[in-house]
Amino acid sequence: MAPIPTQWSRLIRFVAAETAQIHIGQPVDPRLDVGLAAWNKQTIRAYEISGSALDPASRVTSNILTVETLLSPLSREETKVVRCLGLNYSDHAAEINMAKPAAPILFYKPLASMIGPNAPIFIPKVAQPVEVHLSDYEVELTIVIGKAAKDVSEADALDYILGYTGANDVSFRKHQMTTSQWGFSKGFDNTTPLGPVLVSNNAISNPQDIPLTCTLNGKVLQDGNTSDQIFNVRQTVSFLSQGTTLEPGSVILTGTPKGVGFARKPAVVLKNGDDCRVWLGNGIGTLINPVIEEGHYQAKL
Repeated sequence: MAPIPTQWSRLIRFVAAETAQIHIGQPVDPRLDVGLAAWNKQTIRAYEISGSALDPASRVTSNILTVETLLSPLSREETKVVRCLGLNYSDHAAEINMAKPAAPILFYKPLASMIGPNAPIFIPKVAQPVEVHLSDYEVELTIVIGKAAKDVSEADALDYILGYTGANDVSFRKHQMTTSQWGFSKGFDNTTPLGPVLVSNNAISNPQDIPLTCTLNGKVLQDGNTSDQIFNVRQTVSFLSQGTTLEPGSVILTGTPKGVGFARKPAVVLKNGDDCRVWLGNGIGTLINPVIEEGHYQAKL
């Protein structure tokens, strides 16, 4: 096997100021934190990419477009399925006094839960009051599969990955702890930010050395590294592909490090008006989302 070749190293999806249409592109500035720049309304320019994010033959053109609105790297139509690992960091398992799992803990998210950069995290009435339902943040490295994978070995697993991005696995702990099935508590509409940049597998040689943080209202609450994962990226892709085809466009959230809100004393919860930011290194950048509670005045965007 060989890694999926891409002509781009960092891919963004956006509405262009010049066309008012959705495009994909590669940021002109290779060092720019695109998510932070978009939030701060800085000018972002990108070389247009012809083709689709999931097509390895897509090429970077010389045509430069200006980002009007930054979107998640994949559209809901391109996303085949969203699979997620729970309890996949040693330090997170320790902070909530749970044993490391013998096999990956898996749950799914509906596509309607997925949102992009700057979009509000929407807390529904069924998850209010937040002090009771314990609305929580989780920074996560996210895998995007680029070619069909079934029964792949750990040795070959990285060759099926198109790239990596970030996510915030917003969770509602009261619902989560009511049942052993976590999908309901982590799948409400418009609660899971994804982005801001999809970094090619060719630009990240070692996915087990990526720093990641979560900052809430200016305070860093999570500060970890993917080196602490219980099941690493190779193991995760191999395990999830056993007897099951991972189609191109499959999205895999890989768990969160310590520092989650409900494990703190007193608990920290997401609430109306909050500013929640997850950041991942290696070119992925900052994913920023305000928080809105249904029935409350909208957070300032």
